[in-house]
Amino acid sequence: MSRFVAITAVRDFESRVRQAITGALHGDLETLSPEVLQGGTDDVFKRLTGAPPEVMILGPGVKSDDALKLATVFDLQYPEISLLLVSEPEPDLVLRAMHAGVRDVISPEIEVNELRVLLERACLAAASRRRGMQPAAEPGHERGRVIAVMSPKGGVGKTTVATNLAVGLGAVAPMSVVIVDLDLQFGDVASGLLLEPEHSITEAVHGSAAQDSMVLKAFLTVHPAGIYALCAPSRPSESDYITAEHVSRLLNQLATEFKYVVVDTAPGLGEHCLATLELATDGVWVCGMDVPSIRGLRKSFSVLKELQLLPQGRHTVLNFADRKSGISVQDVEATIGVPIDTVIPRSRNLPFSTNRGVPVLQGTTRDSATKGLRKLVERFDPRLATAPQSKQHRRVVVS
Repeated sequence: MSRFVAITAVRDFESRVRQAITGALHGDLETLSPEVLQGGTDDVFKRLTGAPPEVMILGPGVKSDDALKLATVFDLQYPEISLLLVSEPEPDLVLRAMHAGVRDVISPEIEVNELRVLLERACLAAASRRRGMQPAAEPGHERGRVIAVMSPKGGVGKTTVATNLAVGLGAVAPMSVVIVDLDLQFGDVASGLLLEPEHSITEAVHGSAAQDSMVLKAFLTVHPAGIYALCAPSRPSESDYITAEHVSRLLNQLATEFKYVVVDTAPGLGEHCLATLELATDGVWVCGMDVPSIRGLRKSFSVLKELQLLPQGRHTVLNFADRKSGISVQDVEATIGVPIDTVIPRSRNLPFSTNRGVPVLQGTTRDSATKGLRKLVERFDPRLATAPQSKQHRRVVVS
């Protein structure tokens, strides 16, 4: 849950902020009186009843000079907090605010929907800066590849791709692959692999497992395909006890123990997903052959490019490809602005295998969809590392 602090005495604006953070942002708002600015940054934090916020909103009802003075100090002492100034965006004020470290200057009359977008961007920026402040990994340790499997929207077969990728990599590097279910509320990796795990990610990020990688391995579930799995909590409410910092530490631990860490993220760009991207060597973006999914992927690329969170390895997968859909592969590429690397045609075998909990790459099924998934696995096979880069990243069309 994101934390917001508003320094204002204007109840109408406070109400609009509460409306904006309700729902998609899952936010918590604390309001402080403008009088708190007289005591400086220390007094501000003393007045807080909860954890430090991701976003601090200065105004309305706050003098611009006081707000900019506080913003300058915050920018130096707490750069991970995004600052928003509520005032009429006059050019001179906007310039001064930028120099003071303010992210946006917004009008006091801003509508709720527009305010929600600005607050969401501020949260993403704060999460990005927090990840950037993480200490670097110790030198001398050979790290595995962290592969984030992502999609901006649900229902595009992301978990099916992630489980098949993990199983396929298990054939390349037996017992050196772990799949992590980071869809903490509604993850399906356990059912997709027909597992009944004794432990979940909740136990793995707390206690001794968080400090000792050997203890952590005891919380992993072994799959018959020669891979390990760390599954999502059995109760969605447990996701509240897993922070982005937990995710960063967990992935760092796993990357030192396994050659491949496949992360099945939740749809969208939540804080856990951003934490994963900070450490990911590769991103696998899964897109369906429908307009909402395609447009969502384009927006996702745009936001991540702005935040500089696009992993070096990019692998774009078009799932459920069907010539009868009225959309061509070229149409998708033109919309998202990057090539499609792997095409997985619509297949009756994939949903059947998912319902059985046996990934198609674990069996002997052969069809065009299976071939597409194998092509995706080959992109991570070190035996093909000497192939020319252009060949590795060209679009693979499966008929």
